[in-house]
Amino acid sequence: MTTGNGIVVRGAAEPRFNEILTPEALDFLLNLERKFGARRKELLEGRRERRRQLRAGGTLDFLPETASIRQDGSWRVAPPAPGLIDRRAEITGPTDRKMTINALNSGAKVWLADFEDANAPTWSNLVGGQLNLWDTVHNRVDFVSPEGKAYAVGPNPATIVPRPRGLHLVDLNILVDGEPISGSLMDFGLYFFHCAKAQLERGSGPYFYLPKLEHHLEARWWNDVFVETQEQLGVPQGTIRATTLIETIPAAFQMEEILYELRDHSAGLNAGRWDYLFSLIKNFIDRPEFVTPDRGLVVMTVPFMRAYTELLVRTCHKRGAHAIGGMSAFIPSRDAEANEIAFAKVRDDKTREAGDGFDGSWVAHPGLVPVCREVFDGVLGDRPNQLDRLREEVSVTAADLLAVDKTPGSVTTAGVRQNLSVALRYIDSWLRGIGAAAIDNLMEDAATAEISRCQISQWLRHQVVLEDGTPVTESLVRTLLDEEAAKAEANAVADSRLKEAREVLLDLIFSDELPEFLTTEAYARYLV
Repeated sequence: MTTGNGIVVRGAAEPRFNEILTPEALDFLLNLERKFGARRKELLEGRRERRRQLRAGGTLDFLPETASIRQDGSWRVAPPAPGLIDRRAEITGPTDRKMTINALNSGAKVWLADFEDANAPTWSNLVGGQLNLWDTVHNRVDFVSPEGKAYAVGPNPATIVPRPRGLHLVDLNILVDGEPISGSLMDFGLYFFHCAKAQLERGSGPYFYLPKLEHHLEARWWNDVFVETQEQLGVPQGTIRATTLIETIPAAFQMEEILYELRDHSAGLNAGRWDYLFSLIKNFIDRPEFVTPDRGLVVMTVPFMRAYTELLVRTCHKRGAHAIGGMSAFIPSRDAEANEIAFAKVRDDKTREAGDGFDGSWVAHPGLVPVCREVFDGVLGDRPNQLDRLREEVSVTAADLLAVDKTPGSVTTAGVRQNLSVALRYIDSWLRGIGAAAIDNLMEDAATAEISRCQISQWLRHQVVLEDGTPVTESLVRTLLDEEAAKAEANAVADSRLKEAREVLLDLIFSDELPEFLTTEAYARYLV
């Protein structure tokens, strides 16, 4: 399909997709890509250059050139927008029809409608997800399961906050002037074009989560996109609100600058804990002082993760912005004893966040919303947030944020095996179009798979010796992967893609040059 003015749609024409991919919407995307696409590529080259510097022995610190922004105590972000004043419980998940209704009805205050890490970027998922959001804001969304169970949105649904794909991702199904369109601009642009005014009429607004930013200049890029699109559609400036995920190690050193760049459109910051750990391992993979123990031991109370969350709350409340806590990925099961243990861990996690001053937190399953709300209700009471807790006693240095060597624990055979199993099974799920995968009673997404494969690569590079004295070698990794693949095959679904998943995982682990993201090459090879 071609509109005749420089934009080509190569994806299949599935039912009702023409309602989203209208000529007017495609023209809107065309203009966005032409105006902002080249600058996006420059920002990505900046990322690559900074990573080269880190791998060559450089370090991270707070930027001297932006010290005046940090030292100026007078500026604040915009006040909370309707539907984003109380965010004590937020649920995340992909935008399939059933999840859309269940998330809206979950009792959470906000639903992160995910086009990114919890979504496999198939054409059907991406455009179908936009259609589901369009139907929702126009009061047309419903669903009947194959078993005949009917789903409909009830009263007081959660506020919709889509998360577009990160700046590093493109969509190969839409070409602008012969080049793939930015996934960020496609996901943002289609939702904003179709739903912004309808959301305003509903008393809400066009709100977004921004993933994987690494620099305040990327926040400036997004702010310029917001200004341009509001002007194009005649929406008042400042209507868009964006919560930025602090989920990369470079961004942790620029929290105030990111808030400043987005200040007229900012809805706060979120502690994206899993991608944050992945980013740290990836950026410092050649440095022995950044070797991490088993994934399960890198909890939020270890010194470098504690420093990150304390600084985030301090920074947000200093500027009048919400601080939103990290993900609890547990999935309730029929095992009452296992549930009791897991719920206790979730409650402890949310109690720590609420006590630290966070204004709300994330869960991955509707069954966890009551736990999250109970904890934050106990701290907030009738108050919508705790922006008045300024945490002025918090003082975090660059060394605190990078103190990975103070993390207790070791690497074990079980830890290697778990990483291989999780990464393999998640990639299999992702290749089948499922971006949020239930694995061992946890909701795994691309971020946890990234941690898993990066840790294996890190341990191999540094010839880590396991707790039992066994070195981590290529032979050991291949042997354990064969064993985990055999277990997965024994329980595989009919449309399993474990063979391809194993190929992807081996390429990721043993590549001479560590791939930046598992999703980029696998997307081009398998999902288009």
